[in-house]
Amino acid sequence: MKHDDALLSRRSFMNRVLLSGGVTAVALMTGGCASGTTSSGAASGTSTGPPSGGPAGGPSGNMVKYADFKGVTTDGTVIPDLFAVHSTGVSTAGVISAGAAFLAALSTEQKQQVLYEVESDQWLNWSNIHSFQRKGMQLKGMTAAQQKAALAMLAAGLSARGLTLTENIRKLNHVAGRLLGKLEEFDETLYYFTVMGTPSDSAPWGFQFQGHHLVVNYFVLGDQVVMTPSFWGSEPTKGYYDDGTEIELFTTEIETALGLVNALDDAQKAKAITSDTKEGSNEQAGAGQDNVEVPYTGIQATALNAAQQAKLLALAEVFVGNMAEGHAKAKLAEVEKHLDDTYFAWVGPTDADAVFYFKLQSPVILIEFDCQGGGPASGAVEPALVAANATATAVASRGGGQGGASRNHIHCVVRTPNGNDYGFDLLKEHLATAHATSSTG
Repeated sequence: MKHDDALLSRRSFMNRVLLSGGVTAVALMTGGCASGTTSSGAASGTSTGPPSGGPAGGPSGNMVKYADFKGVTTDGTVIPDLFAVHSTGVSTAGVISAGAAFLAALSTEQKQQVLYEVESDQWLNWSNIHSFQRKGMQLKGMTAAQQKAALAMLAAGLSARGLTLTENIRKLNHVAGRLLGKLEEFDETLYYFTVMGTPSDSAPWGFQFQGHHLVVNYFVLGDQVVMTPSFWGSEPTKGYYDDGTEIELFTTEIETALGLVNALDDAQKAKAITSDTKEGSNEQAGAGQDNVEVPYTGIQATALNAAQQAKLLALAEVFVGNMAEGHAKAKLAEVEKHLDDTYFAWVGPTDADAVFYFKLQSPVILIEFDCQGGGPASGAVEPALVAANATATAVASRGGGQGGASRNHIHCVVRTPNGNDYGFDLLKEHLATAHATSSTG
């Protein structure tokens, strides 16, 4: 396993600049997912993204080291004793076997490129920005057999719905690249794998899969799984793949969210909707925001009736359900346990065609769904809607990161607050227990 020398390298420097956002980032490296309107104050419904022109994929954030990780909190204080090492009764044999098969398909040199220690800073070294300088092994550089093994590991950790979502995000990234004539920047093969630790049924390990608009951090300890932070997004969100197949993303997410907010009465909406106006980016917990403070806003679940609470849990399931079914059920049980401490906030209108942001937040989950402004692939949005362009190349101009929020550019972020993103809290307990056992043995 390699040592973390990222902070000493130019690659890490460029990543930190990108995550910091603003004019400096644009001057050094263009191409971040930018929102056209930015200001401050998420609770009021205005944008909390970086300065105009900066990468909204990592709003004003800086990558922290693993040793400095605290996690998302509401006020800087981690709520203790939320997570414990235990048996879920849900097998992880499939993902362990797939992880071992992926590593077995690699050469010694390639393993050095992919493998990191389980407590590595690499966990936190991710972004949804397409030009982010990533580590690990890219799908494009793998043989067909290695690609198959890598994607089998990813598939083993996901539900069928989650796998379809990841595949379609990558396909629409390819569509954008083809229409822009920029397949070297936007393509379905420009995604990277790293593995932290060694696949095991007892020792902690995990993997990371990341690229433009798609990030999956997957931690495994025994039969426990943590699949956060995860990021799902796209620009465009609708288009025709090379074979003529029409792809449209996030329809279920949008329908379920609107179903919940419109199930509220006027008094409840007055609490839940923090602003009727949606501008730019409201995303708060994206890349580089591992220790961000996100206060509770909106309406508390205790103010909802049973039917409304069921809709709230159904909305959580849409996102949690991207995990393999058994582990998703375990996570949803955890979410339901903290239902009384769950808040739902909304920014924007609530009509059928609404462009909006919502936040579902509790001590054990944070879900953000954000309709963004135009990003670097915005020029491909309109051409992607034309079926005749399914095989067209270089018919669109690159977007300039301008334009108001729309459903053509969507970001979704899922996190485990209070220190258990990346399975951090579970790993800490595991290591402490192992140390105590060895000391007394």
